[in-house]
Amino acid sequence: MIAAAIVTVQRLTASVVSTGVPNQGNTDAQTPQPRHALQVPYFADRPRWQRRLAYVALSAFGLFILVQFVPYGHNHSNPRVTREPKWDSPQTRSLAARACFDCHSNLTQWRWYSNVAPVSWLIQRDVDGGRAQFNFSEWDKPQDISAGDLAETIRGGSMPPWFYVIAHPNAKLDAAEKLALTRGLAATLAASPPIGGG
Repeated sequence: MIAAAIVTVQRLTASVVSTGVPNQGNTDAQTPQPRHALQVPYFADRPRWQRRLAYVALSAFGLFILVQFVPYGHNHSNPRVTREPKWDSPQTRSLAARACFDCHSNLTQWRWYSNVAPVSWLIQRDVDGGRAQFNFSEWDKPQDISAGDLAETIRGGSMPPWFYVIAHPNAKLDAAEKLALTRGLAATLAASPPIGGG
């Protein structure tokens, strides 16, 4: 009898190992749930939606780590200032520095998040594009800007952009500051016009 019991246990064990399900002839045995080979033990017994959510989160985290190795967005250089315009007043330069210099000068303040992709990609694109259009730090080079263009973008609220203001509350200009900046830039560019052909 003992020998028969041992044989039965051996057969049951072999059945569980090979199929994950015990021999159906033994109704006293508890039926274990089959496990996928790639399941994380902690989530194996969780509801399906929790497992899927965990896999999505882990995949997103892995992708986030990978994109940090993309070279673009890490060239945080500030070339030397060759010439600034002849500002009509310190106030005009101060307002321009608050609202414009991060993208339109060589005095960009590269904050910590400018090193984190994909945010770093957007910042690098905006700085490169802004400097290429006009650069207050290289007034001895051609600039693609006029006082009228600057006044229109500042009054219209497109400069500085709304998403920039969210991250840089100090760049937000009230109505009086916008008026002072547009008038100051008009006077500055009249006294120190940019070189055309930018």
